[in-house]
Amino acid sequence: MSETKIRILVVDDDQDQLVLAERTLSAYGFDVRTHRSSLGVSNLVRSAAPDLVLLDVNIPALSGDKVLSLARAQAPLGTKFILYSASDESKLRSLALSSGADGYISKSVQGADLAKKLTDLYKRGRTASPAGSSPHALNK
Repeated sequence: MSETKIRILVVDDDQDQLVLAERTLSAYGFDVRTHRSSLGVSNLVRSAAPDLVLLDVNIPALSGDKVLSLARAQAPLGTKFILYSASDESKLRSLALSSGADGYISKSVQGADLAKKLTDLYKRGRTASPAGSSPHALNK
């Protein structure tokens, strides 16, 4: 990993999932912040300026795809949003495409595989993908 840590914000209503993600990604050199609610994500994205935002899809009050559209408007240019869910892959892919996410990752992807996929997404130029193209599948 490079000298500069990749800043990632993990948004999930499941405290155990947040602890697991924080421990795992911190161990692989990420600068991790977590948030347990869909409320306040836009302000947090604006103030923390993460490189990546890993959004759980099934959050009470406001689902991850809805949070994405609100938070992207507040995010610094280049911030990438990845939907994160235990949902069926085809549903997750479709939701990522319709919501304008930069990618999606199944919650079954953990440890070194998760860190590698996030690092790869971070390195991938957002401007390299034409508008309307499908989000990158990151769970294979």
